[in-house]
Amino acid sequence: MTENWAAFATAEPDLAGTVEKRFGAYTHHILATLRKDGSPRTSGLEVRFLNGELWLGMMPNSLKALDLRRDPRFALQANPGEGTGMGGGDVRISGRAIEVDDVGTKAGYVEEVEPPEPFHLFRTEITEVVRTYVEDDKYLVVQIWTPGEPLRTIKRT
Repeated sequence: MTENWAAFATAEPDLAGTVEKRFGAYTHHILATLRKDGSPRTSGLEVRFLNGELWLGMMPNSLKALDLRRDPRFALQANPGEGTGMGGGDVRISGRAIEVDDVGTKAGYVEEVEPPEPFHLFRTEITEVVRTYVEDDKYLVVQIWTPGEPLRTIKRT
């Protein structure tokens, strides 16, 4: 089961706000895709939250775009920033990336983002959102959301 970003944000607005803030704190993040042989590939990437969707834009024929065309599964991790503070925690999003060829949709993205053209544009379908953070310098807290399930929170000492 998958959901778009708007459905996740409706189901868990507080967590969605925290995740968007973490991704908004830095420009570049880490995208994991699967190579042709099934091994992982990590790449830098800029992301955008626009019109209820999480968008991934990429240079033409970049390896990450070719990976996603072949196998749409991805994992995306927000840039943790400098040092070990990780304000807001570590956040990760997993799902499927669906390439968008619709001229109108791409034109709307170009109007908002002004990316270098040409480019690949992928809309995401979310399968999991995870936030990990430290609470009271004592607990490691992990929040896990998957479509159709309530938010799970695990606390460890």
